[in-house]
Amino acid sequence: MTESTIAPAEVGHVACIGAGVIGGGWVAHFLARGYRVTAWDPADDAAEKLHRLVELAWPALTELGLAEGASRDNLTVVDTLENAVAGAEFVQESAPEDLDLKRDLLARIDAATPAGVVISSSTSGFTMTEMQDRCPTPQRLVVGHPFNPPYLIPLVEVVGGESTEDWAVRWASEFFEVAGKSVITMDREVPGFIANRLQEAIWREALHMVANGEATVEQIDASITEGPGLRWPLFGPCLTFHLAGGEGGMAHMLDHFGPSLKAPWTRLEAPELTGELRDRMVDGCEEASGGRPIPELVAERDQAVIAVMRAMQQVRGTR
Repeated sequence: MTESTIAPAEVGHVACIGAGVIGGGWVAHFLARGYRVTAWDPADDAAEKLHRLVELAWPALTELGLAEGASRDNLTVVDTLENAVAGAEFVQESAPEDLDLKRDLLARIDAATPAGVVISSSTSGFTMTEMQDRCPTPQRLVVGHPFNPPYLIPLVEVVGGESTEDWAVRWASEFFEVAGKSVITMDREVPGFIANRLQEAIWREALHMVANGEATVEQIDASITEGPGLRWPLFGPCLTFHLAGGEGGMAHMLDHFGPSLKAPWTRLEAPELTGELRDRMVDGCEEASGGRPIPELVAERDQAVIAVMRAMQQVRGTR
């Protein structure tokens, strides 16, 4: 840690580089937590889209409870990356998943950001070791991997690269906690991180079933929302199976059902994304959503997530 690095709780100004769905979600989250945010995105219509996304997210954020001083007026969209990070005390990068783009962009951010300021990447597919090799001060770069939408889903996975120093990982984890996130500080780099690897396994199996005509999009989604998804908010897959073992717990579960792990129930290799499979997925989603527009679905999703979060807070509060 350098002398110019401030305490995580003292951060008041955040820079967001990239203002798409994820970057815009970060902007909305930081605004709701009372931070001043400067944002930059090279797209010509970035400012318009960003303001629209923040407007869409604000009702849910308001319902959850805004921090003191939180205001959409605390957002400034600037015309250069350098202007965005000039006075920042923390930087969150959320550019598209292109490795060369990420490498070049993070090097630019690193060169322009004041010394000692931690820089975090929203990548979901690359390791920080892969991305930080062109940076002049790579020791302050971490991955802060959020989940969509970042303004609503609390989880963020934090991990450094080979050139990242431990203080930066600790600082980032503490900052995200101060900023209202639920943090997993990973012990080591894992391709795809933790939660993505788990949801990717379900996603690949879903694609196989649609491709083979074994299930529809609507059936697959209902199998989660009406089944295991109801158990997962409190207990994840491991504790869920621990309970499935009865009084014997996980030991009984593994001893009794262990052999079935070798049964050919799953196909973790991704299926070929043919034009036919793509069309079936797109058409299936249109059918399952009843043709409702995305903003309407977003609002419905946000209300459902808020309801689940509040119910879980009540349950956890009785422990």
